[in-house]
Amino acid sequence: MKLDWKPGTMIYPLPAVMVSCGSVPEEFNIITVAWVGTICTNPPMCYISVRPERYSYPILKRSMEFVINLTTRDLAFATDWCGVNSGKTHHKFEEMHLTPGKASVVNAPTIAESPLCIECRVKEVLALGSHDMFIADVVNVQADERFIDEKGAFDMQRANLLAYAHGKYYELGDFVGKFGWSVQKKK
Repeated sequence: MKLDWKPGTMIYPLPAVMVSCGSVPEEFNIITVAWVGTICTNPPMCYISVRPERYSYPILKRSMEFVINLTTRDLAFATDWCGVNSGKTHHKFEEMHLTPGKASVVNAPTIAESPLCIECRVKEVLALGSHDMFIADVVNVQADERFIDEKGAFDMQRANLLAYAHGKYYELGDFVGKFGWSVQKKK
């Protein structure tokens, strides 16, 4: 038997990412985001949703650029810490011993310790209620060569990526199958 609950956000798991923003080192900041996702393949587009009262919000609105940095088991503490502490009172890169890397296209820092950094340029900001959605073009992706497999693909499992589900962080689990394996012809 299933119970009816009040409407809520129960689509889990989600990636737990650290979004880096800021045009100059004095304003560099990191915001932890779980409301993040892919919107379109061609052109490549994604989104992040941010509460207007967050410290990073005016930085994002002013620069209209950011970097989505995937997180790992090794970055779990920093991921959580950057999500519960404000850039108003903390220099997150410094306090979490994270390295602001150089993005190739956007004028925002990457997080050098992240295995995959997705550079984004905002196309539109939609006010939705508690959060505003920053819809962005993906203009570049930086991948740590340690996680590139023999076929040139990014090995998500080897990177030990984090997921977020209802207030908790998890590592991605075991490989189950690849896209289309259910209909693949047997040899």
